[in-house]
Amino acid sequence: MRWKKSSKKPVPSKAANWLSDSGKRHAIAGLMLAAIETGGTKCVAALAEAPGKIQRRIEVPTTFPDETFARLRDALGNAGPISALGIAAFGPVDIDPASPTYGEVLVTSKPGWQGASYRNAFAGLGCPLRIESDVSGACLGEWGFGAGQGENVIAYVTVGTGIGAGVVHNGAILNGVGHYEMGHIKVSRADDDGKARSVCPLHDDCLEGLASGPSILARWGQSLSELAQGHEGLDVEASYLAQLARTLTLTHRPARIIFGGGVMKTPGLIEAIRRHTKSSLAGYIDCGRAGDMSDCIVPASLGDDAGITGALMLADAALSEQ
Repeated sequence: MRWKKSSKKPVPSKAANWLSDSGKRHAIAGLMLAAIETGGTKCVAALAEAPGKIQRRIEVPTTFPDETFARLRDALGNAGPISALGIAAFGPVDIDPASPTYGEVLVTSKPGWQGASYRNAFAGLGCPLRIESDVSGACLGEWGFGAGQGENVIAYVTVGTGIGAGVVHNGAILNGVGHYEMGHIKVSRADDDGKARSVCPLHDDCLEGLASGPSILARWGQSLSELAQGHEGLDVEASYLAQLARTLTLTHRPARIIFGGGVMKTPGLIEAIRRHTKSSLAGYIDCGRAGDMSDCIVPASLGDDAGITGALMLADAALSEQ
């Protein structure tokens, strides 16, 4: 297991001047931030003197909690003294610092993970930590260093094995009694999709059950990017994701909705989402300066680094709060 030096150049942030100041403080004091992003198939750990300046990173496969946590602890434990740790965790996870189960994985279909505790797993590092959902972490990362720079309110949507959404307002992640679960909102089925099988074990017509990567595979027998050009599957997928974009627009009025995740790498999908969203809003809400939502609904610019960058920002916040 070897750390990799980051090959990407730091991206300056217009939205968060405090990040630059924190970087100077950390460099002078010799502080080191650590971050972890967990996903369904892999987990990423990173080290940095300041958010947005990833110096080293490592990936480990996501297996069972004990094995996965041990590999991450070994990686971080060999890196020297760590000042703070930020974790962007796949959910559902308890994100309330006042809760006795803070950092614990809640009800999940992922075998072996329910009840696994991030806080207990990394308590031995002896540093302050902050835990948020993976999609909220990605949203924070895009706000600070990606496609959300310079905006007060943004939303981030990930579309992959699952679907989730997070909202950031002036650098603060918005939550209720827990993190948002927008992947499970009820959606109206497409006209020709009435017999599609939902892959969600709990809901027959939720967004994740009908529009996630596994649901696309179950519906069409191929991933979205593998379907032939002009296949109806792309339009069906866009119509479902547009329902989430419409909900976010009407409930949070974000300046920008950023779409990321593996499914969103399909050519033409972001444009189709814009068309469906604009049509469903029916002129009730301004569709951006361009009029076609091209400046409102945009692809993620940090790619696979969005979540881990947000986790480093969480570590910085934990250190500042202490």
